[in-house]
Amino acid sequence: MDGNGQDHTIETTEQLESLYSDAPFGPAVIKETDHVTAEYRKLIEAAPFVVLATNGPEGLDCSPRGDPPGFVRVVDEHTLLIPDRRGNNRIDSLRNLVRDPRIAVLFLIPGVGETMRVIGRAKLSTDPALTETFAINGKVPKCVLVVTVEKAYFQCTKAIIRSKLWDPASKVDRKTLPTPGSILAELTDGKMGGPEHDRRAPERIKETIY
Repeated sequence: MDGNGQDHTIETTEQLESLYSDAPFGPAVIKETDHVTAEYRKLIEAAPFVVLATNGPEGLDCSPRGDPPGFVRVVDEHTLLIPDRRGNNRIDSLRNLVRDPRIAVLFLIPGVGETMRVIGRAKLSTDPALTETFAINGKVPKCVLVVTVEKAYFQCTKAIIRSKLWDPASKVDRKTLPTPGSILAELTDGKMGGPEHDRRAPERIKETIY
């Protein structure tokens, strides 16, 4: 509500579509497919980092995943495989998928402006014949996400250009931001975290990365 008593909240799809009255055209429409094309496969296999979006009874979750390029395996034009590497055991995304298989995946490629998006449904497999094919340093993921592709399309470069995400001049000095140790210390009134947590972080990550 503004100072004149007017509510500027969009509450209906009619209001929204009136605001964005120019309908999508050309590439914005053509680029969406119901499968992974040969060109889309190249983008997926070049990405070392993805973000998973899931939904469950407790709400939404958005979770990062990263590994060497090609870690998201394209089995065929309708199937992707994503290994679940060692994490913090919150299993928020996995818990969601067990109860609601809908998933969206955003692929990022360093230095590339276009991003790739896949929407579909996922199930979790613990089949040793599958999980063992994703072993790294002798460590096997506990499960693999088997994603059935329903929609696939690339996003243009505008967001990356505006954010200057890959521009070296935009790189942030890590020392200017809170450390994991200082964040934990703030949240626990000093009972957890602190300088010692940060000091041991490189060794801890090295030991638990896979």
